[in-house]
Amino acid sequence: MGSGRDTGMRLVVALGGNALLRREQPLTAENQLANIRRAAAQLARVAQQHDLVLTHGNGPQVGLLALQAAAYKPVDAYPLDVLGAQTDGMIGYLLEQELANLLPASRVVATLITRVEVDAHDPAFEHPTKPIGPVYGPAEAEQVAAAKDWRLVADGAGWRRVVASPQPQRVLGLQAIRWLLERGALVIAAGGGGIPVARTPTAHGADTLQGVAAVIDKDLCSGLLARELQADVLVIATDVAAVFVDWGLPTQRALGHVTPAQLAGMAFAAGSMGPKVEAARAFVQATGRRAVIGSLDQIEQLLAGQAGTQIGPRAA
Repeated sequence: MGSGRDTGMRLVVALGGNALLRREQPLTAENQLANIRRAAAQLARVAQQHDLVLTHGNGPQVGLLALQAAAYKPVDAYPLDVLGAQTDGMIGYLLEQELANLLPASRVVATLITRVEVDAHDPAFEHPTKPIGPVYGPAEAEQVAAAKDWRLVADGAGWRRVVASPQPQRVLGLQAIRWLLERGALVIAAGGGGIPVARTPTAHGADTLQGVAAVIDKDLCSGLLARELQADVLVIATDVAAVFVDWGLPTQRALGHVTPAQLAGMAFAAGSMGPKVEAARAFVQATGRRAVIGSLDQIEQLLAGQAGTQIGPRAA
């Protein structure tokens, strides 16, 4: 059974967590819903023409949940993988509802809580880099680190927990995503880079999957998913208009049409644009197709090749 959009493309669109809750905005439900509604209006129009898989970030949202959990003292905060699942459900629900309100009643919109397998021996576990949760004073930081076996790093005048960001190895539930796409559904999946799980040996010799305290980069996971689904285009929507070189300097400039080889010689911030560029490069190199990075407010223009940084196998 096909989707009924035989002339359209298969798209993976990755929505940044900082685009859904923008950096300068208070982390309120109202602000998040307003941003999602702006994105949904464009995405619904795109979905009328193409098969669509949406992924999304959850950095601000999972950070807020961790802060709220830390403020409630009677019980320990829930594990990070569980907090990730909670944010996936929350953001997925908001996206699903807004898109379903705009699309024909016959168009199914489905949100999947997606596990993503990582390697338990990934070197990232020895060098955690992703900050999460509240900022602690020196005395409390020492107590928390000892009690919970957390790694904390300096953050301004205080200390903050950091967790690993391992490479995504396998998107679990890929068969379900494909099944839904074949039946014309708009699928929301792999929120926050997916819920990280790793194989753990048991006493009986068989491995089981267990949630781990980590944050998978959303863009790297989206790129992996786009390759597995053989997407025609990978769109990475963020809160800036394009990929910039010399960001923040008087010499900064936006990149228009570039190839993976051209990007390979450029440096980008590890915690923000770097993974986006890496994901886009890997997708184009593996598939020979197109990736684009740009503003959440310009999704249709990004797809049409009229905005953002367009990354293709050949120079424009």
